[in-house]
Amino acid sequence: MASLLQISDTHFGTEVPEVVAALRRLNAEIEPDLLVISGDITQRATRAQFKLARAFVDSLAPQAVLALPGNHDVPLINLALRMVDPFRRFRAAFGHVLEPVHDSESMLVIGVNTVRPRWHKDGAVSPLQIARVADRLAAARVEQLRIVVTHQPIEVIRPQDRPNRLVRAEAAAKAWVAAGADLVLGGHIHLPYFVSLRDRFPGLDRNAWLAQAGTALSSRIRGGIPNSVNVVRTGTVTTTGTARRSSMTIERWDFDALHKAFRLGQERIVDAG
Repeated sequence: MASLLQISDTHFGTEVPEVVAALRRLNAEIEPDLLVISGDITQRATRAQFKLARAFVDSLAPQAVLALPGNHDVPLINLALRMVDPFRRFRAAFGHVLEPVHDSESMLVIGVNTVRPRWHKDGAVSPLQIARVADRLAAARVEQLRIVVTHQPIEVIRPQDRPNRLVRAEAAAKAWVAAGADLVLGGHIHLPYFVSLRDRFPGLDRNAWLAQAGTALSSRIRGGIPNSVNVVRTGTVTTTGTARRSSMTIERWDFDALHKAFRLGQERIVDAG
């Protein structure tokens, strides 16, 4: 069984030291095969904040990292840099690939850059991105759990979050699930939840899941929701004719301020296919 640890919206520059320490301990306990960082790594995309973020990631000593930028990871005040080279500081800290892919024996994880620097916070996927991800999913090996990672959510569960939903989200969901996606990971709204995509997008021929992460480390919690991270563990893959079904365990770990530790808050064993 392989596992990944998803952290999102760390907003370095607003991180809480005791939460940082607790996440280090959780990471050491889980020893994930992959660390996924789904955007808003920094609060204001400064060199100092990216340096803090890189040092934290290095302290986890991950086996592999897949990091995506969020809307906070492009400069806000330095408009010239935002227009000319918005991802310069992200690239300096986390590499030049803005849409990384992790391809292992048991997982195919595809990152999608949903940030649009000319917009303040909204995100989008282009038709080209949708098609490229679908092609990569369709080429996955049968035994791989197939995961797509975005920053802004592909679906929301509260009316007030509707403006934060990805532009072209429905087209992306339909194309990616049809191509074999089992799970989509997202962040941005600091609200953790798991939902069935077939329940949210009627007409899908097969089911897949969405796991949204809360803010992992920041003091910028919302609505009393604690800092949280997600853990995904691979299960079994079965085939019947041309049909494929995969199982996985999705866990949400919440920060417990009393014990200064992350505790398992929710666990679901689900099937996709």
